[in-house]
Amino acid sequence: MPSRDNPTARQARLGGELRKLRVRAGKTAREAAGLLATDQAKISHIESGKIGVSEERVRKLAVFYDCVDAGLIDALCAITHERRGQFWWDEYRGVLPPGFLDVAELEHHAEYLRYLQPVTFPGIFQIEDYARALFQSVLPKFPANEVQARVDHRMRRQSILDRESPPDVQAIVHEAALRMRIGGRKVARKQLEHLIEVSGRPEVMLRVIPFANEDFVGLTQTVLYAGGIVPQLDTVHIDNRRDGSFLDAATELDKNRTLLDVAEQASLEPAESRSFIHHIAREL
Repeated sequence: MPSRDNPTARQARLGGELRKLRVRAGKTAREAAGLLATDQAKISHIESGKIGVSEERVRKLAVFYDCVDAGLIDALCAITHERRGQFWWDEYRGVLPPGFLDVAELEHHAEYLRYLQPVTFPGIFQIEDYARALFQSVLPKFPANEVQARVDHRMRRQSILDRESPPDVQAIVHEAALRMRIGGRKVARKQLEHLIEVSGRPEVMLRVIPFANEDFVGLTQTVLYAGGIVPQLDTVHIDNRRDGSFLDAATELDKNRTLLDVAEQASLEPAESRSFIHHIAREL
């Protein structure tokens, strides 16, 4: 398979999981290369996502690594059949930073999504004018065509909610996000009204942490926890308006699950949160 200069986060994850299996089995890259009748450098490139790998080879390596987790093996094999150009976000390759495409890919393949937002709302809940105001506020300023591309991409991410079987979504936002008048009073009101509407969907649970809560002080960054088809493929994305980082180490997953659980305990119940948002919207 041809070499990739910029593997997607999901392609890199496939290679990373193969490396974990090899290390856990106590096998060397040289031994894996011998099994596949290739060289050690190619195994290194497979494990970094720079070279693709076939389903046949993944299954062959899994047997060699004594992996009996059929669910994980099937999930890894499914990734081998994904190709660039197959999904809508590939249209933005070379237009937007790779991290934008990786977030869309992450949300698309997730079984469930958990968001924690301090001063904005999850991208899949944003209206167009709100998203545009966010991107126009970044310094240094983006060119107008890049702002539009980022807005279009963010709106298309919302298509996951329109699927026949959308992922379950839990979003925890702080009252600060509700009171920020991003884009002005009119845009802020429309955004809150949209939040109320989307929170009524059966797959969405929206909760608010009010200023009155004095126990939760861990809200310092935007967190997306994407549940994989198997737990081993869970991923955390730490976001900012320019790019972000993807984490999959067990310690990072545990830490962020705990953070989200604590935030949930500090938040209002969904029905109370909806009423809270409605109250703030009426004040605008």
